[in-house]
Amino acid sequence: MISSLAAAERVCANSGWTATNLSLQKILYIAHMIRLGRSGGQEKLLDGHFEAWDYGPVEPNVYKRVCGFGAEAIRDIFSSPPIPNQGADALLIDEACNFLLTKTPGELVAITHWPNGAWAKNYVPGRKHILITDSDIFEEYTKRFS
Repeated sequence: MISSLAAAERVCANSGWTATNLSLQKILYIAHMIRLGRSGGQEKLLDGHFEAWDYGPVEPNVYKRVCGFGAEAIRDIFSSPPIPNQGADALLIDEACNFLLTKTPGELVAITHWPNGAWAKNYVPGRKHILITDSDIFEEYTKRFS
């Protein structure tokens, strides 16, 4: 398990510092889902948690760090220790970035707003701080990939 902020920094670096808050949140969520899915629900990727917000799953600690950029590209404002390049965590984040950084914001929203997914199960319009449990995220993985 790694720091959510270290993972966010790696996603932003992989994007060439063009990632926005929306794309960053979606990529972190999907990478976290993949780790949960591949481990049978036993291993988290991130040390944080996700909440069901209006625009999809949000890791609140990452949001607090990057919200000042609005819809603009996130600059390097992180100070987390880097994730070792050849570790499983780095490779998983890189894998997610290779696939997802080519997606438009609309495509990323469509992925994370899947009607049978964890976000849709927990989302209440206009409310924040509704926890999306790792068990719900794992369940989404199994529905998508079984």
